[in-house]
Amino acid sequence: MDRRPSERVDVCVVGAGPAGALAAHRLAERGHEVVVLEAGPRFDFESRLDRMERAIRPAHSDTSVWDMGGERDAYASSGEEFYPLNSARVKGIGGSTLHWQGMVMRHHEADFERRTRDGVAADWPIGYDDLKPYYATAETELGVAGASDNPFAPPRDEPHPLPAFEPSYSDSLFAEACERLGVVMHSVPNARNSEGYDDRSACVGYGTCKPVCPSGAKYSADVHVRKAEDAGARVIDRAPVQELETDDSGRVAAARYATPDGETHRQTAREFVVACGGVEIPRLLLMSRSADHPDGLANSSGLVGRYFTEHLFCGAGGLLDERTRQNHVGFITSECHQFYDEPGRATEGTEGGIPASDADLGPMKLEFLNYAGPSPVEMALGAEEFGDDLLDTLQGAYGNNIAMGGLVGQLPRKENRITLDTSRTDDHGNPVPDITWSLDARTERTIRRANEIQHAILEELGVDIGWTVGPENTGPAFHHMGTTRMGTDPAESVVNPQLRTHDVPNLSVASSSVFVTPGALNPTLTIAALSLKCADHVDERL
Repeated sequence: MDRRPSERVDVCVVGAGPAGALAAHRLAERGHEVVVLEAGPRFDFESRLDRMERAIRPAHSDTSVWDMGGERDAYASSGEEFYPLNSARVKGIGGSTLHWQGMVMRHHEADFERRTRDGVAADWPIGYDDLKPYYATAETELGVAGASDNPFAPPRDEPHPLPAFEPSYSDSLFAEACERLGVVMHSVPNARNSEGYDDRSACVGYGTCKPVCPSGAKYSADVHVRKAEDAGARVIDRAPVQELETDDSGRVAAARYATPDGETHRQTAREFVVACGGVEIPRLLLMSRSADHPDGLANSSGLVGRYFTEHLFCGAGGLLDERTRQNHVGFITSECHQFYDEPGRATEGTEGGIPASDADLGPMKLEFLNYAGPSPVEMALGAEEFGDDLLDTLQGAYGNNIAMGGLVGQLPRKENRITLDTSRTDDHGNPVPDITWSLDARTERTIRRANEIQHAILEELGVDIGWTVGPENTGPAFHHMGTTRMGTDPAESVVNPQLRTHDVPNLSVASSSVFVTPGALNPTLTIAALSLKCADHVDERL
């Protein structure tokens, strides 16, 4: 591939995940000359079956599925909580949508107003109504299957592009217990085709959505990379950007990038959009320091890398004295947002309901899992027995597991951050990202509250609860947010409501890194909506 720079470019986009792909497509479609620089490779679609096999064979690590790891992907984690960064991301055309679960919800209206409503953190400088039209477009672009049956979701003006997936068999078991407790269940929007859409097949039920969809029914951003190329954009893979160079006017003049042959090139452009995720964006800005930007590019506030936030997993499960039919369909087909905006609320039910809590709590969503317990395939591949003995083991261990999951959004904290570890370098001699991450007491209380509700539902169902993921053993949902936060005050934020950096007039950020608060919902649809909004503002300036 010719990886030399293009001579005359309107926009240079850094990153080919969902944010970069959608922005590049929108701008190319409007007639602009666009070049996309992606650090990772272009994966062959036909390799997905082999990657699925890697995912289920015990001899392979989770990072090997999409070729993560090694010197290229080196990092440090020096905070209270270890952060497994390479399990959380994919470098390549399509980015982390290559291994995501595919759940896509709109942020609740309250998510944009945490300071006003709860007296914590800060409000976003934009509200739900500002993103509402972009949410609708994003759902069409991704092909979202859903239903308007969530009474706690924000208002919408149009149906989802595709019909929702039917509730699973275990969802029907949960429904009876939830009804007795006064707990409301509803469908989950998925960027996974419930029927053929956008020249991609309907879901065929491989059941390995995370970490790989062999059929292409689950959306991944390589779809929009191809659309961007069809519209005239040029996409260069294996071209990690080393630095954003500025000129005397204070504008970004070029993105300096490396290629596999050991060469370094400069891609000039009129506008630059960084869209390489909540860890690599602050790293790139910090690496781009110069005499005019001694603390890093766009960092006059000192907040580049600050307020790194995550979603925390909470869950519980065990055994039920009947078949639950797990691992038959996608990960989650039903959820509960009843406690999202009012986590301490009580419910009224024939069996007493869920008791109230007056503790200071954050948002939470509850999930009814379809993949509880071991997979028979994975058990068989890791077994040391054969024949009838193996069959007895599989039949005894599979079939009656059941579980709930959930996400809790943590409070943004300035001390949680991405910095540069200058004691360690990547394959190009650059300092690696260092993640400082810890949990706050409010988040831990919210996880305990989620566990309380999960236990009540499971006990009502008659489950022998065997495990719980609470604040002591929780982990990240792999949603990087908050490291270049949005705001109107240049002293308190990195980008403005148009997603342009306060300090550099031709540099924009399309990413969850601009989130002010994380909410507790999977962030990709909001990333997509913000990317489309960012592209519109870049288009206006051009």
